[in-house]
Amino acid sequence: MTMTQTMMIVTTTKKKQPLKLRHELKHNINSHDDLIITSKLIKLFNHDPNAGSHGSYRVSSLYFDTPYDKALRQKVDGVNKREKFRLRYYGKDTSFIRLEKKFKINGLCGKHSVKVTEEQVKKILSGDIEFLLHSNHSLLIELYSKMKGQLLQPKTVVTYDREAFIYEPGNVRVTIDRNLRSGLDSTNFLNTELFHAPVHEGLVVLEIKYDEFLPEVVSMAVQLPNRQASSYSKYVVCRKYD
Repeated sequence: MTMTQTMMIVTTTKKKQPLKLRHELKHNINSHDDLIITSKLIKLFNHDPNAGSHGSYRVSSLYFDTPYDKALRQKVDGVNKREKFRLRYYGKDTSFIRLEKKFKINGLCGKHSVKVTEEQVKKILSGDIEFLLHSNHSLLIELYSKMKGQLLQPKTVVTYDREAFIYEPGNVRVTIDRNLRSGLDSTNFLNTELFHAPVHEGLVVLEIKYDEFLPEVVSMAVQLPNRQASSYSKYVVCRKYD
């Protein structure tokens, strides 16, 4: 099948998910800042209901990139319109896995996702991707198109422990990511016992996502002196350990 035929299938298949963009702020903080902010967040907001009894859970992601590192270079260069694909599961539960395409347009972020099975992920990791073309979901067909056309391929495993808080006004989600680790073997992404090398030990990433406005109560809760939003990327940092 030619690339032209593939693109025709993409345009005539199920409509793409609606484009919903959100604001996203990131701060690199240290362990002391983490204690201060977390103590305030716990008093003010609810934990993510999907988290464990301690309010945190493990996130494991496998990022895709091209042979010439398009996603990596666009992030480092600060390109206004960019995207990256990843597979993701939580904790040690590989029965619930999602393919996600995260994109950024002029500083605003969005994400499209679709659930995939463990067997489908195994096929992708082994290079058997023809099933993607025959899917009825546009995101799976897009992944096939870009794996064929741009030679997109699994690249790096990124793992960390996340504590998440939610605040309904403004659809706000505040996350604190700790213990960033990089997997050394992307082909074993589904192995929940895979060894991960520590990355930037002691560094914590604070993220705030919201829709049209950031409520003042949230802004005050996460405020720290001499801290500015940054372009820190967990994927970029973990690529150093390839």
